[in-house]
Amino acid sequence: MKFIERWQHASSQSLFSPQPKISGHITRLIGLTLEAVGIKVALGDCCYIQVTADRACEAEVVGFAGDKIYLMPLQSVEGLQPGAKVTPVSGKGLVPVGFGLLGRVLDGTGKALDAKGPLDVDEWVTLEGEVINPLHRQPISAPLDVGIRAINGLLTVGCGQRLGLFAGSGVGKSVLLGMMTRFTEAEITIVGLIGERGREVKEFIDHSLGEEGMARSVVIASPADDSPLMRLRAAQLTTRIAEYFRAKGKRVLLLMDSLTRYAQAQREIALAVGEPPATKGYPPSVFAKLPKLVERAGNAEKGGGSITAFYTVLTEGDDQQDPIADSARAILDGHFVLSRALAEQGHYPAIDVEASVSRVMPSVVTPEQLAMALEFKRMYSRYQQNADLISVGAYARGSDPLTDKAIEMQPVIKSYLQQTMQESLPMARSVEELSLVIAASSQVQTGQVPKMPMVNPRMDRR
Repeated sequence: MKFIERWQHASSQSLFSPQPKISGHITRLIGLTLEAVGIKVALGDCCYIQVTADRACEAEVVGFAGDKIYLMPLQSVEGLQPGAKVTPVSGKGLVPVGFGLLGRVLDGTGKALDAKGPLDVDEWVTLEGEVINPLHRQPISAPLDVGIRAINGLLTVGCGQRLGLFAGSGVGKSVLLGMMTRFTEAEITIVGLIGERGREVKEFIDHSLGEEGMARSVVIASPADDSPLMRLRAAQLTTRIAEYFRAKGKRVLLLMDSLTRYAQAQREIALAVGEPPATKGYPPSVFAKLPKLVERAGNAEKGGGSITAFYTVLTEGDDQQDPIADSARAILDGHFVLSRALAEQGHYPAIDVEASVSRVMPSVVTPEQLAMALEFKRMYSRYQQNADLISVGAYARGSDPLTDKAIEMQPVIKSYLQQTMQESLPMARSVEELSLVIAASSQVQTGQVPKMPMVNPRMDRR
């Protein structure tokens, strides 16, 4: 099959409007970047490159200098030769959306990765969604039940909130993400697995989502061995599909693992086209792209749906001042920090309630629950401040009444914060058990030594 016939076939099948322009050719390949001349294209346009006699690959225009066009390929260019033909494609790339995507697994371009046949598509749209006027967005006013006691009771999430899960490697963020996927009350779940290990894709689908969860979910997967442009597109496609369902009035849960890999993909692209590094090797464009992606989540205009988004953020060496973590913390509506020290103690989920915050919690819970959560955090924090003295026996009981109470309450506090992977604790029960903890705390304060109301670990699945 001739190259132009292959290109016409691919164009009719997938992403682009098949209106060819004058072809050019490749003049240079440096690292991830291809240089081409002889074509007139705009930033973000797509091209097909004839890699070999029987194979072509897609590429996107990521920069230019004079008459030189910089291209980033989506697939491997193994076998590419100097002077390879470049054919521009008119229009921006289009991606599929629709209710027929539920239960499917897609790659970063919107093509099916599973073996379930052709996609049932309602329409094709661009990757860039419509910008919502911030004055027209619905305010966050209703809580979202995520089925995790520590979050429901102490760090309550609101419908339309955007939160980060900050953690180093191996402290349980993927497990926590899977629990929220199964337990959260949402009509549609959109999962973006961006730049993570390839084996985690099937594990997440089989173990975290399950058959029932997958039926109301769309999974977009772009593992670590994909090109940076493919990883970047996968994150944008995840958000675009979520926006489509929000526009249909649905309550959408968006889970992206991870925001850091998205930023690293943009860093690879920016450095490849010559953008100078700024903060710890990250070019300025990275910090411009993060808020553009995150701000697309949230509530729609009045009467519309919502996107409640959770983004995992990798903190290299557990450094909370990592530039991506620091930037994400500023643009998100809250963050949950997972502690390696807690994980090493077998404390799961390893949420550090001292370092975590939900900025919309005061707007979505009752004043009574907010007061109980603050009291709980005071006791937890007071014990942590004196943990070293207590562990070596240097703290003398009676020195500080609040510390004494925190010591007495430690078994109950730890029991409240821990939860197994199979447990689902609804919002009402989480708040009820929080009130029991605070009631026991009041008895300690008045000098009575209560029988601690240990949290009942019985299963409560939805």
